[in-house]
Amino acid sequence: MDWNDFKEAAPDLAKLGEERFESFGLVLVGTIRRNGWPRISPVEPLIVDGELYLGMSWRSRKALDLLRDPRCTVHSVVSNRDGSEGEFKLYGCARDEVSPERRRVYAETLSEKLGFDLEEEEDWHLFAVDIESAAFLIIADGEQHAQVWPQAGE
Repeated sequence: MDWNDFKEAAPDLAKLGEERFESFGLVLVGTIRRNGWPRISPVEPLIVDGELYLGMSWRSRKALDLLRDPRCTVHSVVSNRDGSEGEFKLYGCARDEVSPERRRVYAETLSEKLGFDLEEEEDWHLFAVDIESAAFLIIADGEQHAQVWPQAGE
């Protein structure tokens, strides 16, 4: 499921995710190393034309992880320990984006938003995340509150 489909299925949860992506401009991506151990890496997420994209340096370890095993976790940055800002997380599979048109649009959006010009890069990886589940957790009034999609039984 792409970001637009997720947003249609869980609009409040998608809005929380977008707010976290925008406010920090960075997420932590969990991948699976060749030896089976987890790897956590920072990535700048971009939602472009209804897709959640993760751009990565050519042949970076996290990119090689995803090419080998596309399962991943995308987790918002947490900057305080009291849980009051909340944390957004989603689980899915990364799809290697090879379409020249989609890569061009992503590169243009990245340049507009962050001032980073991919034309200076010889090559780079681009992954779209196919979303399987998501959650937002926050601590308010001393209690943990959770929004989860899909709900149990869906």
